[in-house]
Amino acid sequence: QVQLVESGGGLVQAGGSSRLSCAASGRTSSGYCMGWFRQVPGKEREFVAGINWSGSHTYYADSVKGRFTISRDNAKNMVYLQMNSLSPEDTAVYYCAASTTIATASYKYDYWGRGTQVTVSS
Repeated sequence: QVQLVESGGGLVQAGGSSRLSCAASGRTSSGYCMGWFRQVPGKEREFVAGINWSGSHTYYADSVKGRFTISRDNAKNMVYLQMNSLSPEDTAVYYCAASTTIATASYKYDYWGRGTQVTVSS
């Protein structure tokens, strides 16, 4: 079992920045690929960013490429999502997830956090 807890969400002005954190615990959590997803009411959960177990490979949704950066610190069992140049369209609940494989599809992720709300005001 892997437990994930997100933090860092809140209210941000358009054009601003925010950093989300995901604390992982449980068995061999550092061996998992990690991803960030987001969801707004009435829409499907959307892939945002992913990172392999070592941190050597990252991948992003086109909508956030160049603005968001995913990283991890395996010594601390932490995953981060640095979000810059935020716009109201980035408003969503953001979820951290763990997978045994590099993936953008949500069904390939085995463990999920409860999410943290990010609201970007115009």
